[in-house]
Amino acid sequence: MKFADFISVKAIKPELESKDKEAVIRELAASLVASGDIMEDSADSIIKAILKREELGSTGIGRGIAVPHTKHPSVEKLVGTVGVSSEGVDFNSLDGESVHLFFLLVSPPDRPGDHLRALENISRQLRDDMFCKFLKQSKSVEDIKTLLDEADNNQFGS
Repeated sequence: MKFADFISVKAIKPELESKDKEAVIRELAASLVASGDIMEDSADSIIKAILKREELGSTGIGRGIAVPHTKHPSVEKLVGTVGVSSEGVDFNSLDGESVHLFFLLVSPPDRPGDHLRALENISRQLRDDMFCKFLKQSKSVEDIKTLLDEADNNQFGS
């Protein structure tokens, strides 16, 4: 699975305004609503589901990265977005570090394979230090889209 299969370019946030975990999740979900990828009347329920998932254990996986995600019946296909915080956000990460890179995913409950393949793709790409460095330095939606396309075309070391 490639980023192009599930990342909504219209929902990418190259500079998150939010300063805490819940606000970041809300901002990214609102961006998916604004892009038409999730329905507005489902947003609160999706946010609650993501926050409930966070209670099980932080999706801040370390190295400045978090992948908040959930399964939700309101979506027909896997959808996600990317957010970058230049300041960093306390996300209760496993390594205690602030998070700069966010990949938020929402998938239908009846498509667990897609959900796992997307998480696998994200984690594989984010193991590449150069990819993460460039992503953190991205200042526009176009910069981020270009990086995701390059990752999809195996132009990084992973």
